[in-house]
Amino acid sequence: MPPPFPLPRRTLSGKGRVRSARPGTELASMLRFEVLGPLRVWRGQSELDLGFPQQRALLALLLVRVGRPVPLGEIVEALWSGWPPASAANAVRRYAGSLRRLLEPELPPRTPGQRVLRRGGGYLLNAGNSEVDLLRFRELVGRGNRLAAAGRPDSAVREFADALSQWRGPVAQGVREAVRAHPRFTGVEREIVRATATAAELALRHGGTAQILPSIRKAVALAPLNESLHARLVLSLAAGGAQTEALAAYETARHRLAAELGTVPGAELSAAHTRVLRRQVPRTRPSATPYRVPAQLPPDLAVFTGRAAELATLTAAADDAEDAAGVAATVVIGGAPGVDKSTLAVRWAHQAAARFPDGRLHVELGGFAPARHPLDPAEALRGMLVSLGVPHRGLPDTAEALTGLYRKLMAGRRALVVLDDAAGSDQVRRLLPATPGCLVLVTSRLDLSPLVSRGARPLRLHAPPAREAEHVLARRIGAERVAAEPAAVREIAARCGYLPLALAAIAARAAARPHFPLAALAGELRAGDGLDAFPAGVRTAFQRSYRALPPEHARLFRLLSRHPGPDPWITPTSAAALTGLPVLDLSARLGALSSVHLLTEDEPARYTLHPLLRSFAAELADEDGADW
Repeated sequence: MPPPFPLPRRTLSGKGRVRSARPGTELASMLRFEVLGPLRVWRGQSELDLGFPQQRALLALLLVRVGRPVPLGEIVEALWSGWPPASAANAVRRYAGSLRRLLEPELPPRTPGQRVLRRGGGYLLNAGNSEVDLLRFRELVGRGNRLAAAGRPDSAVREFADALSQWRGPVAQGVREAVRAHPRFTGVEREIVRATATAAELALRHGGTAQILPSIRKAVALAPLNESLHARLVLSLAAGGAQTEALAAYETARHRLAAELGTVPGAELSAAHTRVLRRQVPRTRPSATPYRVPAQLPPDLAVFTGRAAELATLTAAADDAEDAAGVAATVVIGGAPGVDKSTLAVRWAHQAAARFPDGRLHVELGGFAPARHPLDPAEALRGMLVSLGVPHRGLPDTAEALTGLYRKLMAGRRALVVLDDAAGSDQVRRLLPATPGCLVLVTSRLDLSPLVSRGARPLRLHAPPAREAEHVLARRIGAERVAAEPAAVREIAARCGYLPLALAAIAARAAARPHFPLAALAGELRAGDGLDAFPAGVRTAFQRSYRALPPEHARLFRLLSRHPGPDPWITPTSAAALTGLPVLDLSARLGALSSVHLLTEDEPARYTLHPLLRSFAAELADEDGADW
């Protein structure tokens, strides 16, 4: 099955420095690399065929040095174990070219691409922290060390356990043994052993050995002559109540040292044995409610830009989360279809991940999903509890019990919960932690006013201003191309109504035709008939909101496409003149359309209809000759 670690967020450059992807790209091939175990690469849900053994070996070597150039000489030495053929350099170039085409299949011929790059007389694999299990491992180990130094050993143990869960077997398993003997691979194994030893020591002092014990066993198998690891294994087994097994582990280590080194156990291992014999190892009580640190955020968007004020609002909410009383601090991010509610939530969540050492949960609620019903709250809770470490067999039966267990697990934690695409307040209530320190981000096409009335902070998104929308196009299409045709870019942004979904769709069309002038694309939009000029995804996004309307609101929405100008505002009075309905009725119905973000209330009782939504409403009106 596909690996559990998150998808890409950032890329690395130079000497490990973080940089954004180049304009006009997203590293959106959705690649995930595994090297802490069997060597594997995934694109979405599909595993890639990595080709011949030497090509696989090159990829593995680039992965253990990800983000840093590997000199050609070192590659040759590793791949041929010091006995290279005369054609070795040419062979490496061929392997690198094949990897480039494998990782970027849409890359035009003779194009360098973004993944396998020539650098410093060698090659570099360009991948982000969340794309590579090794980088994810290092990120979590670093976080664990920082938490331990800050006096939070329980959280540190959880971070180490999460880090070690990335390790699934011998490094670069499947690559020839002679290649894996290279110092680059053995160095990663030593890194894993050090992290395991640190985690074991923390767990022995502060509890949590059960989380680390499986990794200690694996590390002992990896480094069978490491007495310090053997000592931690003996003590951890005893701490878990396995006295007999602890003594047997000591005997296994003693025999191996004698057989392979001709030595007896040193002071540390001998002291561990003595403590077990004297029953001086404190027992670790198994927790009735285990907790695993979740890291479930979907991938960030490499070309995200703007939204500075909205990101600052979310940061302010996180600052307030520490002082929130009763339930976790909650922000409801609302807005029209395609305004990038989910993208904003995920971008900020990645930026603020370090604020939440107890994990990041992400739940797709499917409130307006096209092919399924909204997720039942009890089903959502079951998935969240499993992510938090509760085994399936330990899940309660009732929604009330599920809610109680969830809130018990989250009590005292500093965690982030992202609830995406909510169908309503009732779907969300049970998913809110009842503890200060946590922060919940809820995205929805609805206002969710019941949550707001209970203290949630509303954050309503609108289409960005013209300049920001043009900058979005520049990031996606490329700054040089945009600078060459500024008038066309302004027209494209305006005809998209500055709506992020439409901007992204048209930018993708421009990126797919890099040699076409942008003026031609602007002309297509100018000549197009309503939404027909846009990819189908724009209309589909609008349809999901429209289909949720009751009939009387749907009819009003259709008729509003015929609202006369030149006054840009729709008011209850002007809508009454259009429909013949009482002003009082229309005040309520216009407010209802605003609450689902199909209208924007710019001033009290003064509404506007986004130009693309107006085109959509006009299509619907034409289809059925809408009338009262």
